[in-house]
Amino acid sequence: MAKKVAVPSEGKPFKNNAAYCVGTGRMGLALQKEYLEHLEVVQKAIHFRYIRGHGLFCDDVGIYREEEMDGKTYTFYNFTYLDRIIDSYLENGIRPFLELGFMPEKLKTGEQTVFYWKGNVTPPSSYEKWADLIFATIRHLIDRYGEEEVAIWPVEVWNEPNIPFWAGSMEEYFKLYDYSAKAVKKACPKMKVGGPAICGVETEKWLRGFFEHCVNNDSPLDFITRHCYTGSPTTKRGHYIYHTFAEPTRMIEELKETRSIMADYPKIADMPLHITEFNSSYVPICPVHDTVFNAAYIARILSEAGEYADSYSYWTFSDVFEEMDVPKSVFHGGFGLVAMNSIKKPTFYAFEFFSKAGDELLYRDEHLIATKKGNKYVIIGWNWHDTHSGKAPSEENYELSLPSLGERAIMVKKEVSELHANPLQAWSNLGKPRSLNKEQIEILKASAEPLQTTEALHETNGIYEVSLDIPSNCLCMLEIMPVKDETDTYLGFDLNEFYGMK
Repeated sequence: MAKKVAVPSEGKPFKNNAAYCVGTGRMGLALQKEYLEHLEVVQKAIHFRYIRGHGLFCDDVGIYREEEMDGKTYTFYNFTYLDRIIDSYLENGIRPFLELGFMPEKLKTGEQTVFYWKGNVTPPSSYEKWADLIFATIRHLIDRYGEEEVAIWPVEVWNEPNIPFWAGSMEEYFKLYDYSAKAVKKACPKMKVGGPAICGVETEKWLRGFFEHCVNNDSPLDFITRHCYTGSPTTKRGHYIYHTFAEPTRMIEELKETRSIMADYPKIADMPLHITEFNSSYVPICPVHDTVFNAAYIARILSEAGEYADSYSYWTFSDVFEEMDVPKSVFHGGFGLVAMNSIKKPTFYAFEFFSKAGDELLYRDEHLIATKKGNKYVIIGWNWHDTHSGKAPSEENYELSLPSLGERAIMVKKEVSELHANPLQAWSNLGKPRSLNKEQIEILKASAEPLQTTEALHETNGIYEVSLDIPSNCLCMLEIMPVKDETDTYLGFDLNEFYGMK
């Protein structure tokens, strides 16, 4: 039975931060041509404001250098590649959300690394040199881009220090944080700095420890960061890793938990909360990232996360990504919204649809939101179904009554489903080729587009009546806007005698 919903004419503000920030892997990837092509694709459709990634101080970006002459060691900062990276971001209408990490080769205290590209995660051999590096980098950015611009780039200290992305103790992370945050403020007092950038391990211990340290030591702190993933422990099979998944509301509950802990500290309670990484799976070789299931699943998170977080950065925008080796094929379970060869994945459209949502929330439930944007409705529906849950797939059906925007309107519907905007299925139909030729690329790009249909709406007693069916693992968007009927200005135009068009 269809759910009958009378959508009100007025609502409340929709706290929609879906396009605030997106992840990018390591920053050095921005030196690759295809990376920039993918960035152009997402910015054209979604217009993310910020981009956040690892590796600012890793040696592939090449900032920190030491040279010896006459028995003396001199420090040198080389910003050649950093300039190229930041220029590319700004040219694409996106600003950096800077993450301070990982450790340059010349400052490391050990050999512990992460990822295929071996980011060093040990504490610095000199905290003073580490702080000088941060200060010099920010001052260079100010010299190049201006203080007014750089001051609005957020700065996060390190990445996931509560797991082996940090070789030191919690207390040593606090020391790193203090040196880093003070260096940021020394270089640019207006810049906002925060942490602790933890993932979901010992969350309360780390948050409370960090908050108490910052409050007791008057450490610079402007916002809080953490990460959220909803996948279970992993199972590895060959080239891939698999999970089962919690309900998407697990992330919402984690945000509520974080806000609850923040509320215990008056100086911190009302600070912005930035989720600087989130996704379903936390590994870049999990096939879920390529599926229509993921699009519908992530949509549920986007519909409500803004109530608790000031941003939630999807990890990542592109499959140009090398944490667990170079991608082995166009679809390999990568994090990206865009697959290799600039092929849009289903989850791309979750962000595109929400980037178009109105700023007034009229209605929301587990499968649908209705928003208003000026004199236009934007309605987004989703219906995720985990085939491993043991539950039979079901269809969500709605009968929506919407206050009229005018005597006549058009409804434009875009649909992502098993049949549409599902290039993974098309790739499978092609025999899962390892390397794509030009014809195959064009087939996959075409198969990645949503189904678009239009329908004329006419008001009855000031109401539009709209039926919406959302099949299993489907994501859809309805845009409803008034139209001016100019049919009478076309003398003699009449297709009714052919096939009934009005």
